[in-house]
Amino acid sequence: MTKQPKAVVLLSGGLDSATVLALALDQGFRPITLTFRYGQRHALEIDAAAKIANRAAVERHAVVDIDLRAFGGSALTADIAVPKGRSAAEIGGGIPVTYVPARNTIFLSFALALAETSGAFDIFIGVNALDYSGYPDCRPEYIQAFEKVMTLATKAGVEGGADGGRNFRLHTPLLQWSKAEIIRQGTRLGVDYAGTLSCYDPATDGRHCGLCDACQLRRKGFQDAGIDDPTGYAA
Repeated sequence: MTKQPKAVVLLSGGLDSATVLALALDQGFRPITLTFRYGQRHALEIDAAAKIANRAAVERHAVVDIDLRAFGGSALTADIAVPKGRSAAEIGGGIPVTYVPARNTIFLSFALALAETSGAFDIFIGVNALDYSGYPDCRPEYIQAFEKVMTLATKAGVEGGADGGRNFRLHTPLLQWSKAEIIRQGTRLGVDYAGTLSCYDPATDGRHCGLCDACQLRRKGFQDAGIDDPTGYAA
């Protein structure tokens, strides 16, 4: 019997990352999930991630503290208002203030360290090039570049693993999917979207604000998928 390979799955607690975890499991990987407490205003997602990891019975769920408020520059980590009620054209045009400088590079570097020390050669991240709200570190070019770095910058990549020196692989299964397709696939795999948090500025009771870019993309995704939206919205 072939042993299931390990994989590190970045798990924010949001809709996309919960779907990625389900896809990794469906593909036969043994996931180690990784969540960050990075000073984000929507820190409720950390609890959501823990519950998702628990339901999936992953062998390890790591939560890492890194305070990106030290650098600021984002509405998610500094005293900058989260944009609300933007049109689809506005959401798709330019890089919004919710972009966190170098966030995916920082997260993937930690994921790479965890993978190398755990004997995993596969990392999953839920970036999306269609509904990506202008984030430069969600583009295919960025993913391809970082995948090269993963092998070049590690002892495991240079010297090879016990199985003969596999290269690290960066899996981005959602990269070219619409939000509706993500939701359809996740629903097929049994993802409980009621337990996910996408909102950039949630209410204290955990409800999604309903007006930020992430909420609008989420709401439209369920509508386009023709699937009932279990999300509690404040507006």
